[in-house]
Amino acid sequence: MSAHRFAARAAVLLTAAGTAVLLGSGVASAHVTAKVIGESAAQGGYTKITFRVPNEDNTAGTVKLEVRFPQDTPVSSLRTTSMPGWTAAITKTKLATPITVHGAQVTEAVSTVTWTAAAGTRINPGEFAEFAVSGGPLPQADQLVMPAIQTYDSGKVVAWDAPPPAAGADEPEHPAPVIKLSKDGDDEHAAVTAPGAAGGTTGTDTHAGAEGGGTTAAPAAAGSDNTARWLGGAGLVVGALGLGLGAGATLRARRAIAASKAGE
Repeated sequence: MSAHRFAARAAVLLTAAGTAVLLGSGVASAHVTAKVIGESAAQGGYTKITFRVPNEDNTAGTVKLEVRFPQDTPVSSLRTTSMPGWTAAITKTKLATPITVHGAQVTEAVSTVTWTAAAGTRINPGEFAEFAVSGGPLPQADQLVMPAIQTYDSGKVVAWDAPPPAAGADEPEHPAPVIKLSKDGDDEHAAVTAPGAAGGTTGTDTHAGAEGGGTTAAPAAAGSDNTARWLGGAGLVVGALGLGLGAGATLRARRAIAASKAGE
């Protein structure tokens, strides 16, 4: 095989490797997600839920996040964590049918948690922030779906509210944050009875809120993020193999050219 054909094949391999890396690392776009990190999320138990919020606008910054909790599978109690530059407001809704927690009747459940940035604070383009809540009891359900509304300082509003897709279906463009709940109930917490539909807003609990707009180290993602990471990793492996093959082909091409010149 001639030196020129060797060089041409090396170029093709390098191009294919680069394409594989790009495709593998860009399978899923960033979106607002919910994670349970380092502990369990069991029906009837208590846990910490972290909402990871990437800023997807190239010019505007995120200044508000509203997370909505379902009323057919309610969570009766939540707390937020202190985050400089943000305030968090927890709104509760009166339940049509009370639930029982620790043997006591509970008539209200969390309907929304809203984080609002103070003046001069935002999640900048190219950055993300994490907002956490802790509480429970978690509902007797397979999953907890929590639609999120992201607001930018330009006035743009993005609703991450599409329900989880059926098995085998494509992920929606704006999926709602969701966590899976195990059936390993926590014996320390009382069972929660299933309530009916929700009524109107009754009150607001305000706490010092969340975290500023600086870049935060991201823990390992779950669910669809795991799939994207696996595919991205596979793309990197393919890319590395392609680069190795391309480098070998280029070296062989150079040797062939040198041998040809020496023969001349």
